[in-house]
Amino acid sequence: MKRLLILGATGSLGRHVLQQAIAAGHQVSVLVRNPARLPQDLRSRITVHQVDLGSVAISALADIIRGHEALINCAGLVTEGRAFVDLVDRIVSSVESLAPAERPTCWFLGGAAVLDIGQTGRRGVELPKVRDTYWPHKKNFERLNTSSLDWRLLCPGPMVDQPALGIARLRIAADQLPVSVPAFAGRLPSPLMLLLFASKVPQMIVPYADAASLMLAHLEPRDAMSRHRVGLALPVGMRGKKDTWAAKPRSAT
Repeated sequence: MKRLLILGATGSLGRHVLQQAIAAGHQVSVLVRNPARLPQDLRSRITVHQVDLGSVAISALADIIRGHEALINCAGLVTEGRAFVDLVDRIVSSVESLAPAERPTCWFLGGAAVLDIGQTGRRGVELPKVRDTYWPHKKNFERLNTSSLDWRLLCPGPMVDQPALGIARLRIAADQLPVSVPAFAGRLPSPLMLLLFASKVPQMIVPYADAASLMLAHLEPRDAMSRHRVGLALPVGMRGKKDTWAAKPRSAT
């Protein structure tokens, strides 16, 4: 079991991470802006730090992080743009300020757009329209990649609050989309590549619960996911819907 610090434990993903971490027996601390949003029945079982990640000093955040073996960041939204980039930079800088032996294993949250599209040498975040919203994921990945931290970047598609399928059933890939990409894709112009990328997204709509499980299953230092972007997809033949998620057969193509 780990001494685990969860940032953003009251958010959609953070709530699942918190509940599963406690159930697994981890020694859990959380960093939140509003402790009142934490589940009442869990508050006595965790250590709570009331902090605004948007303004906390790097030294103060480092003091909180020190002593933890693992850190999972669920705070921030890509739609916050520069504020999200600054938030991730503040967390990374805080961990970097610690002595190497004091640094925890770290999970951060990105999105499928920052994964490589098969062997094409391109990413969704580089495509028109996609980059307008998801450019912070690219910046955060670049920040992590230039650090010496033991990081992992979870890169799912949209996530939904539905029952878990179990990570053993999901397709999981390092650095690339976890779905099949045709060999000719590398020759497509950007508008057609955008359509291809968009057509793959329904396969990558996964439950928050499964995303949380995957992160909690990989907290060991320098494991196989260390310093990788990690993509998730539903089992072959299943697609999801963002609002009313349900598995259904994939149409023949």
